[in-house]
Amino acid sequence: MALKQHIQNIGWRIQDELGDPATRSKIIKAAQFITLFIIVIFTFLILWMNRVPNQFDPVENAIQIANNKQQTIVTGYTSTATVITLANTLLHKPGGYLSNDVSPPSIWMDNVPNWEFGVLVQIRDFARALRNDISRSQSQSLEDEDLAIAEPQFNFNSESWLFPPSEHEYQKGIDALERYLSRLSDDNKDTAQFYARADNLADWLAIVQKRLGSLSQRLTASVGQIRINTDLAGDAAAQQSTTTAAEIVVKTPWLQIDDVFYEARGNCWALIHLLKAMEYDFSTILKKKNALVSLRQIIRELESTQDTVWSPIILNGSGFGMRANHSLVMASYIARANAAMIDLQALLNRG
Repeated sequence: MALKQHIQNIGWRIQDELGDPATRSKIIKAAQFITLFIIVIFTFLILWMNRVPNQFDPVENAIQIANNKQQTIVTGYTSTATVITLANTLLHKPGGYLSNDVSPPSIWMDNVPNWEFGVLVQIRDFARALRNDISRSQSQSLEDEDLAIAEPQFNFNSESWLFPPSEHEYQKGIDALERYLSRLSDDNKDTAQFYARADNLADWLAIVQKRLGSLSQRLTASVGQIRINTDLAGDAAAQQSTTTAAEIVVKTPWLQIDDVFYEARGNCWALIHLLKAMEYDFSTILKKKNALVSLRQIIRELESTQDTVWSPIILNGSGFGMRANHSLVMASYIARANAAMIDLQALLNRG
């Protein structure tokens, strides 16, 4: 009974204090200060985590890695070191990897996670090409044991928060690539190879070309279009699983326009580095095919996609309207890079 009476006395005392206008005013001011402080901290964190990492020179990056690990730079070292650095950047940039975060303030951010997914797509495509083509002399040869681990690891769910988190799986992929890189640079071993052949470069470019083509279509759909159905490419004998209309209305939902924009920006950011690395590793074959200028033109077009966006939001004006349309501008650069990539493939496929 004494304990119950004591608790009641505490409750009455609190009520009396809250009833005092001066005390109530202090509590309100404290709550306002705490709320303002939280808003300022979250704003600072959002601005800090919303920064895109700076570009790096793939050749200088490879030299630095080789010096730190006391390894020898051989054919393929620069490209492999570049994809490792891209993956590490994805995990260790300001704020870390945000795509699977479930806590504020990163859960409120969508631009960076879409940028991350764009980078991840290029890492996945390159890891697949490295495993299936570039590291193998022919289709019947054995695949590299570490690349067989790395490639599926990067294809793990990008939004897995727990059991296991995405970062842990991607780190396993990075570790496998680093083991491959170590064996690749070892002059005393021939278990790891990187074949800088024209057909291998052309096969990877074919994958990149499809990615860029898809991005270009999704970006231009920001204004809505009525497109002629070309699925069967005019082949009278061709068939498809289900019948589709002769004309298709394509329009990106308004809330997804900035998502597509930043995904495209991430794709291009990663691709710039990979193409520069390929320029170094495939320099001999590119000069022989007279294709070096074509590759550099592709890189220049893609670098334009990384220009600063001065608007606080991604604008979606009509094609020739009063307001800008950032998606159409991005699509223009990507389409031009894609067209140059087709020409580059033609040069590589010539004898």
